[in-house]
Amino acid sequence: MEKKVIQKNTAPAKVTMPKTLNGVVVSDKMKDTVVVLVERYVKHPKYQKFLNIRKRFKAHDAGNTQKIGDKVTIKECRPISKDKHFMVVKATAETK
Repeated sequence: MEKKVIQKNTAPAKVTMPKTLNGVVVSDKMKDTVVVLVERYVKHPKYQKFLNIRKRFKAHDAGNTQKIGDKVTIKECRPISKDKHFMVVKATAETK
């Protein structure tokens, strides 16, 4: 009698690049956290109308270096807390 060898799925794991988003800091009141407002200009698939989509993300900012109004780039990372899964990568101060 021959034994049948059953192979498990050996496909490589899907590797995705972390998302990077650009936005403006709208709140810096929490410790080591900033709230970043990201705006997208998208076309509605059915009605063909252009919409401004705004979404707020909490991002890790070690040392509270960012202030309200700063333009920042945030990158997706492992979950740091319940709501926080982005971290500030780079910032450019808003000139007035």
